[in-house]
Amino acid sequence: MRIVLLGPPGAGKGTQAKLIVQKYNIPHISTGDIFRKNIKEMTHLGIKAKEYIDKGQLVPDELTVEIVKDRIKEDDCKNGFLLDGFPRTVAQADALNDVLNSLGTKLDHVININVDENNLIVRLTGRRVCPKCGASFHVAFNPPKVEGICDYCGAEVVQRADDSEETVKNRLSVYYKQTQPLIDYYTKNGLIRNINGEQEINEVFKEICNVLGSDIK
Repeated sequence: MRIVLLGPPGAGKGTQAKLIVQKYNIPHISTGDIFRKNIKEMTHLGIKAKEYIDKGQLVPDELTVEIVKDRIKEDDCKNGFLLDGFPRTVAQADALNDVLNSLGTKLDHVININVDENNLIVRLTGRRVCPKCGASFHVAFNPPKVEGICDYCGAEVVQRADDSEETVKNRLSVYYKQTQPLIDYYTKNGLIRNINGEQEINEVFKEICNVLGSDIK
């Protein structure tokens, strides 16, 4: 089963990714993880990627595609994989399609987790973290026992700079602008599977499983 996972920040994509790979026994492939692994192991592709990253530049599509191709050719991907963070553009989607064709396979599903933008803002701006021990809370869904104080070490919890309302709205705007053409692309190809991400975690996962079915391809 070969899957691409899409969803805006705050949609619970990371949680669902873990559940999917456990149930279907396929690897979770994140481009960030692949870059880090290649850079750590000083592979030829990793060295090239590091040159761009060190300059604060985006890794070019051609190089990103090569790194993804190397990863999905590994033995643990024989029964499929879950791609997270790639493709990000229609050009990358075309390149992924070419790679899969060259390997004699294709994508089965593109899971798109939908959550209303206002709800995403509530989810993301309500997050609080402990700067001392790293514990995570949410003012609405998982508040500390004493308001503003970490349950575990007693330090004052804080809102991360990237969780401010202005930053969150900007992140969401960038995501929608970047991702909508990709959603349209996969819709035209009959691969998009829209999931209601506003349900409880287990209900979201149940809906995903209903879409994916039980057969491993």
